[in-house]
Amino acid sequence: MRKPQSFQWNEISLGACYYPEHWDKSLWEEDLERMKAVGIRMIRIGEFAWSKVEPAEGEFTYEFFDGFLEVACKAGMKVIFGTPTATPPAWLTEKYPEVLNCRMDGVKFRHGMRRHYNYNSPVYRKLSVRIVEKLAGRYASHPSVIGWQIDNEINCEVDVFYSESDTWAFREYLKKKYATLEKLNQELGMIFWNQEYTDWEEIYVPRTTIHDSANPHLTLEYYRFISESAIAFCKMQSDIIRKYTKPGDFITTNGMFNHLDNHRMMDDALDVYTYDSYPNFAYCLEEDPIHSKSLNDRKWSHHLSRVRSICPHFGIMEQQSGANGWNTRMEAPAPKPGQMLLWAMQSIAHGADYVSFFRWRTCTVGTEIYWHGILDYDNRDNRKLREIAQIHKLAQSVKCLAGAQYQACFGVLEDYDNLWDADVDVWHSRLEKASKKEIFAASQLNHTPMDYVELSDDTEYEELKKYPVLLYPHGLILTKRRAALLKTYVEKGGCLVIGARTGQKEEHGRCVTTPMPGLLSELTGTTVEEFTFVGAMDGTVCMDWQKERLDTGIFNDVLETVSEDVKVLARYTSNYYAGKPALTERSAGAGKALHFGGTFTRETVEAMLEYLGCLSPYAGEIELPQECELCVRKKEGNRYFFVLNYSADEQKIVLKQEMTDLDSGEKVCGTIKMKGYGVVVLR
Repeated sequence: MRKPQSFQWNEISLGACYYPEHWDKSLWEEDLERMKAVGIRMIRIGEFAWSKVEPAEGEFTYEFFDGFLEVACKAGMKVIFGTPTATPPAWLTEKYPEVLNCRMDGVKFRHGMRRHYNYNSPVYRKLSVRIVEKLAGRYASHPSVIGWQIDNEINCEVDVFYSESDTWAFREYLKKKYATLEKLNQELGMIFWNQEYTDWEEIYVPRTTIHDSANPHLTLEYYRFISESAIAFCKMQSDIIRKYTKPGDFITTNGMFNHLDNHRMMDDALDVYTYDSYPNFAYCLEEDPIHSKSLNDRKWSHHLSRVRSICPHFGIMEQQSGANGWNTRMEAPAPKPGQMLLWAMQSIAHGADYVSFFRWRTCTVGTEIYWHGILDYDNRDNRKLREIAQIHKLAQSVKCLAGAQYQACFGVLEDYDNLWDADVDVWHSRLEKASKKEIFAASQLNHTPMDYVELSDDTEYEELKKYPVLLYPHGLILTKRRAALLKTYVEKGGCLVIGARTGQKEEHGRCVTTPMPGLLSELTGTTVEEFTFVGAMDGTVCMDWQKERLDTGIFNDVLETVSEDVKVLARYTSNYYAGKPALTERSAGAGKALHFGGTFTRETVEAMLEYLGCLSPYAGEIELPQECELCVRKKEGNRYFFVLNYSADEQKIVLKQEMTDLDSGEKVCGTIKMKGYGVVVLR
């Protein structure tokens, strides 16, 4: 069972990321006053400033941050202090090169970028402990400091680690988990291609091989090890900071990145979780848009749904305020007028109670000279600053929504074993990406809000029961504990929909020798007769269901019923398995389980949600075009409708009952015109 988060903001509020080390001291006071004038009351500092406190090994000076915090205190600005371990200083990496992360071939990542260290270097851990202890001991009691950010974007830039320290730590991890080499060889299938180990010293983190194809089961274990290492590094810092924090202060870090169990990191080390939201990535010149025009930046709603599963009432530590880009990559256009407000409200609509903009002023030096902030290099007032004032005005009108619960109509089950297995297994990855994209598109275009729901061996029925429908797209890895939980969910009234390849593997990623869907076969009353990708020469393979012909996606499991009470809802219409079951249903207790042999398309998801009675649940109250997203938050019996127009064009929405526009305070009903990139919040 998940631990409840231990910190929540008590009102919707705004902040900014500020780097006093980048600017002359003469600007500090003016900057903070200009921030306050547009509604910014909190800043994050310090996360890349190790050398401002320890300019040489063992030499500590506090003059710089003492001086800045004096200015912040005078201005009444609250501060989130970042630990600076994401960028070790040059003296450290030069003297202790063993702290550096490496490429798979062993070449070290040298000083000059960021996140070039590894979590398992004893030297780096020792020096990180010391700098965090010094900073927390000095500043946690300061009246302006109300929160701490650990490191910066853990597992960003690289989510794989190949240093010698990682190999040593990986061996210890495996010894603790498997105890003997015999057990490791057996459970990880090392017999294949003569990979059996006879000494622990023979085991390394993945190394360069032909096609970089290492043993997939050992690689899956390696990803679990990376997550353990990152969480331990985060917890090491939070344990230190917690000794010094004042009552009511919080500890966070900004995510969300791969090969990291963010749910466990939240439970073990943090009080609240924060995310960095950059919807403008959808418009980078290197991007190949895969969605319709109004779905591109809505992919960040998809990401925010994942964040909400980690921490229901989260914060945004870095919110898009200008064009993103480095001098080496990610060229992008500037956000259009209105998009800053749209994207900030997108975050709030999905559960963010704090939104901090990156950054106050665009940096004039370094790699991020094109990662634009609110102000440009010239420091003049501009349309972005005026838009921040508009965001503040709207945020003030909805500030009471802090703590409001996001209202999802269905859930999508997700677990780290399968997410990481999809990184190991390209067959799995292709299915996973296709179905998740299409489930999200169906949710958005039909105004049917969804949640991601974590599934682990610690998940309890109480965490699932609020969802009348749960989709588990491609749970290749399935454990007995999770299968039993899903059976309980169905028998107590839930509706579970599983997709192709369910139950193919056990926890190490080894294929099981029982027919799919494996541990769920008794629940669904089905097995998989055979399976195939849909090839380019096959055309589109469909199924006939409810008088519609629906695309069954890029992969097809051919189903076989093995229980008399199974209903065949749809059959394939083409390929060599035409006429065979594609979709089945079986009742169990008060609920039912649907087994779908394909990958999900937006049309099949729409049809399934309609069949299961949860499609477009707010259609009787509000009518929206597909260009608009609908989010609903609920607090103290009141429901709040966020309508977000992702189109540059005016859109019309129709209210079928009287509501209150929170921005104007007026009662509204009937047709409302929304300007391009417009937002309206209704009670």
